[in-house]
Amino acid sequence: MNVVWFKRDLRLRDHAPLKAALESAGEHLLLYIHEPTVWAHPAYSDRHWRFVREGLDDMNAQLDPLGASIFEWTGDPAKLFADWAASGELHAVYSYLETGLQVTFDRDLQVAAMLRNNGVPWHEFQQNGVQRGRKNRKDWRSDWYAFMGAAQDAPDWSRLRPAVGFASPPEHPARPSSSTQLSPPEQRMQPGGERKAHAYLRSFVEERVADYSRSISKPAASRTGCSRLSPYIAWGNLSIRQVYQAQSVASGQRGYKRQFRAFSDRLRWHCHFIQKFEMEDAMEFRDVNRGYEALEKPLNPDLVSAWKSGQTGFPLIDACMRCLAATGYINFRMRAMLVSFLTHHLWQPWQAGVEHLAGLFLDFEPGIHYPQFQMQAGVTGINTVRIYNPVKQAEDHDADGRFIKQWVPELEALDPPHVYAPWKLPPMEAVMLGFELGRDYPKPVVDLERAARRAREALYRHRAQPAVQREAMRILARHTIPGGRMA
Repeated sequence: MNVVWFKRDLRLRDHAPLKAALESAGEHLLLYIHEPTVWAHPAYSDRHWRFVREGLDDMNAQLDPLGASIFEWTGDPAKLFADWAASGELHAVYSYLETGLQVTFDRDLQVAAMLRNNGVPWHEFQQNGVQRGRKNRKDWRSDWYAFMGAAQDAPDWSRLRPAVGFASPPEHPARPSSSTQLSPPEQRMQPGGERKAHAYLRSFVEERVADYSRSISKPAASRTGCSRLSPYIAWGNLSIRQVYQAQSVASGQRGYKRQFRAFSDRLRWHCHFIQKFEMEDAMEFRDVNRGYEALEKPLNPDLVSAWKSGQTGFPLIDACMRCLAATGYINFRMRAMLVSFLTHHLWQPWQAGVEHLAGLFLDFEPGIHYPQFQMQAGVTGINTVRIYNPVKQAEDHDADGRFIKQWVPELEALDPPHVYAPWKLPPMEAVMLGFELGRDYPKPVVDLERAARRAREALYRHRAQPAVQREAMRILARHTIPGGRMA
């Protein structure tokens, strides 16, 4: 039998491995493996596996009229394929290359070795214009546009021959293999599934794109004005190519050229960061610029705990963290601010928060998460150091304080500007409102101005170190398009 191994590509349209497998002779098995070693990684959480569950259920609903379904197994992929190879049932495996965590890369190495030793071909396909084995970015930009413009890989379902009667090894006890084994659904989370993904895509390119440029930086308005496609892209309910081509067609039909151009640029940047991680995946664990390993940031568990729980005493920081915990989503600017606040104002190592945010982001994508986290933490040596002032960000992007009050109801009685900085509330006014800082809402955990100044001085001083400069030149040579442009 020919096995199509689904991982973070939970769709039935524009799917190169599925298309190729259906064109091959023999029976076809559509497979998803629930992996306990991946569940155990601290970057993942129940909200991710619930989204996967919803994606699998949607695929099965689409496959049912064809007399097919996704075969689900729980355990070690190498063991499953080894058992099938030993029985002579396994003809070939088809899948996408996965740009993931070290745990999934190691798993793929084990599977590859086992299949090779058993003479079973494994056909792997690149996705989203990200290429394995690149040494630099020469021609990457043009290659990416060529990939986005190519015809989609449409499976020929008339060739489907569902595998029957194959031997199924015993399953391990499975936590995320059924919805009953997951924590209850969170009502404010986006629902998973390929058909939901296409509904969100249609509503964006046909209607919501009109507010894209005005909404992208605002924590409240972005919830409807941005595309909200990132979870579907991260888990493969949509391919980047499907999104790129849909917005390209809509741009020609509906106008909003500026909005669509800004959106398409972000699609390319999405893949740019995944390509960066694909070429330098050690940044999951260490500074991409090794020169920053000498920068001392003593871990303070109390400060990290306040940040994680949304109890820092800075309203916009706390509102964003609480919103993220409840919904799995905040916009890009607010994400950058959370990382900046942790690593600059609180002066904590980026490793102290990287897995926490990964577990909260419904759209957690390793290839985006780790490079972006390090860029916002200021440890690349090539990017502008951005230290976001959470008070100014609130003034600029939450003008009426509505977002803060929604997620930090302790501040409901306060109006701008004091809802942005409650420590500046005059004592007499505080008494009249019945509000006491330190009782009703935490006092700021750091002095904002002093902390920002300390971080800025330390970062720019360290950036001048020879070791940082040498690493910066190496990074630019590896990840910059010839001519000096980033991707």
